[in-house]
Amino acid sequence: MLNIPLPDSTFKDLRDYIYEKSGIYVADTKKYLIENRLSRILLEKKINNFEDYLKLIKFSGNGNELNRLFDAVTTNETYFFREFDQLKIFSDEIMPKILSQKKGSQVIKIWSAACSTGEEPYTLAIMLLEKGLNPKQFEIYGSDLSEGALNTAKTAVYSSYSVRNVPAYYMNKYFSISNQSYILSASAKKTVNFMKINLIDDKNIRMLRNVDVIFCRNVLIYFDVKSKQKATSHLYDCLNPGGYLLIGSSESLHNITRAFKPNVLNKVIAYQKV
Repeated sequence: MLNIPLPDSTFKDLRDYIYEKSGIYVADTKKYLIENRLSRILLEKKINNFEDYLKLIKFSGNGNELNRLFDAVTTNETYFFREFDQLKIFSDEIMPKILSQKKGSQVIKIWSAACSTGEEPYTLAIMLLEKGLNPKQFEIYGSDLSEGALNTAKTAVYSSYSVRNVPAYYMNKYFSISNQSYILSASAKKTVNFMKINLIDDKNIRMLRNVDVIFCRNVLIYFDVKSKQKATSHLYDCLNPGGYLLIGSSESLHNITRAFKPNVLNKVIAYQKV
C-alpha cells in the first residue's frame, strides 16, 4: 500500500492540532510514522490529500474522526499485570496504608488514567478481590482519550497477548476461553467504571476527585514539558491528601513538578500528595 505524501507544512498544522486537543506532542522524527498510519485512513475514506483530511477532523461534528486520529498517533501497548513490581507495591505497601487511614464506611477510589483497553484497571480489580476486599469497599475508574479503546475495555474480551502474564491461578478463576479469546469474569468486570477523560482539559478532569491512588503509567512520554506539568497538576488536584501517583517505571517527575513527595518502596518510586 502506497502512502499518501504528508507535506511538511501540513504535518506541522496537524501536529499543532493534535497538541491543542490532547497535549500529545509529535516530534519531527515521528512524521513518517504519522504519515504511514494516517494514510490508511485517507485511503479508506478516499481522501486524496492530508489538507482535506485535516479539514475533515477539524469540522467533523461527531468526534469519531478525532478519536481515530488519537488512536493512530498513540501506541496502546498494554497487558494484564504489566510492570508487576509496581503492582506488588500497590497491593502490599500502599493499599494497607490507605486501608488503615480509612474508616469503615469510606470507599477507596483508584483511577487508571489513560487505561487504553482496560487491562490495567482490571488487573487492579483482580488484585483487590484477591486481597479479600469487598467490591463495596472500593471504586476503580479507567479513563482514556480514545473511545475505541474504551469500548474494547467495556467488552472485557482479550487476546492471548493481553493475558500472557496472568498467573495460572488468576487465569482459571477470572477468565473463560471462547474461540481463542479470553473473557473476563463478571465479578472483576463489574468493579471497574470507564469514562472518557482528557488529562489536560481543565473542565474534563473535574469528573474525578478525592482519589486515593492514580496509575498514570507510560502516558507522560507523549507530552512535552508544558503538557506534563499541566497533566500532573490536574492529577495532584484529583488526589486526596496522602494519596499516591504511580507513573511508568522508566519515567520521572524530577524536572516536571516538586508538588509530590517521592517515596522509594522496595526500589519502586511512588509519588505522594502531602
